[in-house]
Amino acid sequence: MQLDVKKNLWGIDLGGTKIEGAILDPGHPEKAIQRLRVPTESANGYDHILSQFAKLISLLEEASGTKRPERIGIGTPGVTTPRTGLLKNSNTLCLNGKPLAADLSRVLGCEAILANDANCCALAEATLGAAKGHKTVFGIILGTGVGGGIVVDGHVLSGTHGICGEWGHNPLSDEDAPCYCGRKGCVEMVCAGPSLERYYAAKSGTSLRLPQIVKLASAGDPNALATLERLRSKFAEALGAVVNILDPDAIVIGGGVGNLDLLYTQETRDAVCAHLFNDRFDTPLLKPSLGDSAGVFGAAMLAT
Repeated sequence: MQLDVKKNLWGIDLGGTKIEGAILDPGHPEKAIQRLRVPTESANGYDHILSQFAKLISLLEEASGTKRPERIGIGTPGVTTPRTGLLKNSNTLCLNGKPLAADLSRVLGCEAILANDANCCALAEATLGAAKGHKTVFGIILGTGVGGGIVVDGHVLSGTHGICGEWGHNPLSDEDAPCYCGRKGCVEMVCAGPSLERYYAAKSGTSLRLPQIVKLASAGDPNALATLERLRSKFAEALGAVVNILDPDAIVIGGGVGNLDLLYTQETRDAVCAHLFNDRFDTPLLKPSLGDSAGVFGAAMLAT
């Protein structure tokens, strides 16, 4: 991706509890010039969130001594339907069904370019982080939920329906746990952190957080070992389907569950290969390098 070094890049990451803004120098986009946060306060409703955006942009202007640019990239929970311009699938419920891009453009007085937060993380890691230099990158969010984004030549793919990369709601074989999306057996209902915790509790009769389960597995606890082996097996099945279609040059695994070393082992690679229309699986599986900067940095990159 060729960056315009004459103009700084502004990005905002809309989260459930905070709205974070950053200004990047295109010549050195790996480090923010300014980075500020305000609370989302979503309980106060949609219009209040819009006012928090306006507040944040004013604070960034004051801190940087510069005026807002003509375009600002914004990462959001949920996705914008291209046909209607309305947001959907957001866990910040008051955003659903709203023309967020149009309203933010009006409130901020500049063009608001929206993308799903998982897409922003994928874009940041593909252009600035662990997968820099790779042509086609699949960025995974594997944590409380399961999401993903696809970046090709430094550009996020959104798709006709705005759902490109949403592998978390593909069904897995022999799984029937109901999902909030209305379907059953989704990847998210099997591989997300809370889903793994529910599986362990069902087997052991004890409710534990995932880090505790991992610690027990290292001590040889059979239920903990079974939980992690389930993750490996189902993750491999889910990822194999993506690789068969996309065959990316690199895969970055973000999120809390993505920190587990077992996902990067040869045993996991062999498990993925078993689902491929190929006899090898050579794609690098990478840990993210940008940490909590990925979302807001990726949002800023949308404005290039």
